[in-house]
Amino acid sequence: MHSVTLALEGEPSGGIAGWATGLVEAMGGPGAGIAIALENLFPPLPSEIILPLTGFAAGQGVLSLASALFWTTLGSVVGATALYWLGALLGRERMYAIWARLPLVKVSDLAKTEAWFAKHGRKAVFFGRMVPIFRSLISVPAGVERMPLLLFLVLTSLGSAIWNSVLVLAGYWLGDQWHVVENYVGVFSKVVLAAVVVAVVVFVGRRLLVKPARSGSGGRHRRT
Repeated sequence: MHSVTLALEGEPSGGIAGWATGLVEAMGGPGAGIAIALENLFPPLPSEIILPLTGFAAGQGVLSLASALFWTTLGSVVGATALYWLGALLGRERMYAIWARLPLVKVSDLAKTEAWFAKHGRKAVFFGRMVPIFRSLISVPAGVERMPLLLFLVLTSLGSAIWNSVLVLAGYWLGDQWHVVENYVGVFSKVVLAAVVVAVVVFVGRRLLVKPARSGSGGRHRRT
């Protein structure tokens, strides 16, 4: 395995690209897998850098394309499974106890969330792997709700394989322009994050405005 310059132009040696480059150059496929496993555990680590860079490395012969796809998908599954078990160990009772102490939320809201996950959990786990930020977070409620582990692993593997393949292949085909992928996925990530922020603001606003109305009408609230 030979050394090759993979980092972004102007990227500091201590940056994320430099760190991921070091792992891939030193360990090949397993290094890419470790990087993606950590990306699942720590969402601020961007897969839109790590995955295309791994594809570029495959194009340069640092590792095979098959190895890049296999190890990055395995890394995604390992990281997601760790978060699944975190949710499972936390459990429903602790989750309810924590939720009951939070301001502006009610236990009934959590109950509704559980009901939603019970109905849409499979889609959430599968498609969530392709949505920035949520591909990490979705593993926790799956663990809390004790989704069958085998089903969780299958859905996670399939969803991760699709997301990883798109970004790894993009880096492989784009060559030394692999960093272009980051720009497009970065925009998508910002749109998703903005949507989440808006949803939270709307939720908090409704909670603040509706709560007094409920207390003044005997706890009943009619939809408009």
